[in-house]
Amino acid sequence: REAGLDGDLDGKRIVVQGLGNVGYHAAKFLSEEDGARIVAVIERDGVLMNEDGLPVEEVYRYMVEHRAVGGFPGGTFDADGHKGLELPCDILIPAALEGQITADNAGRIQARIVAEAANGPVTSDADDILRQRGVVVLPDAYMNSGGVVVSYFEWIRNIGHIRFGRMQRRHDELRGSQYVALLEEHTGTRVPGEAKARLVGGAREIDLVRSGLDDTMRLAFQELLQLREQDPRIEDYRTAAFAIAIKKISRSYLDLGVY
Repeated sequence: REAGLDGDLDGKRIVVQGLGNVGYHAAKFLSEEDGARIVAVIERDGVLMNEDGLPVEEVYRYMVEHRAVGGFPGGTFDADGHKGLELPCDILIPAALEGQITADNAGRIQARIVAEAANGPVTSDADDILRQRGVVVLPDAYMNSGGVVVSYFEWIRNIGHIRFGRMQRRHDELRGSQYVALLEEHTGTRVPGEAKARLVGGAREIDLVRSGLDDTMRLAFQELLQLREQDPRIEDYRTAAFAIAIKKISRSYLDLGVY
């Protein structure tokens, strides 16, 4: 609501700068799982555009092969990649280099939301300009925390010497089989094989990790939002993230008896 957007991500126009590890997966999942349209991809040689949405996997494979996005047959290309940052879109994801949005171009940014997937892609001056213009900036401290969260999950798993879900997978499969049998008994019809496999199959480790990541990120954003609503001095999510981080560090010091 704050960004003037409603509904979910389906159909939202997204511009991604940098099709590396972060940008590629963000664009891929947003388009394939959430129905968003990746209308532009900015790379070192320029910006590739298609208002109907770019096929991210095809663009990525083309880029890996040719070391560039220019020449990809499914979109129009402009060698001036920085123009891509100023394209009209719902969400801009700078996932390449720091200092890409500055005081020089912040006034021309047309995105409703800037999601910082790189480290420091928005300068301090640009941050002030975007805030004054009503552009919502999701800070890198929040946006980049997913990798750290999953590393924590991996650390926990290694300590326990057991894969996530191994203790409950068979139980989930048994319960799923019981649900399918009950459904078939009451409807008098057999559940199709593919649907049955989805209902019966227990959660894979990747499913559990993604579920834990999703829950962690949701709770973290709720903390940011709640602090902004409670403290009128905090006008943006970056300041909220810093305030929460300092508070947590302070609390850990007190728990350790460090004054």
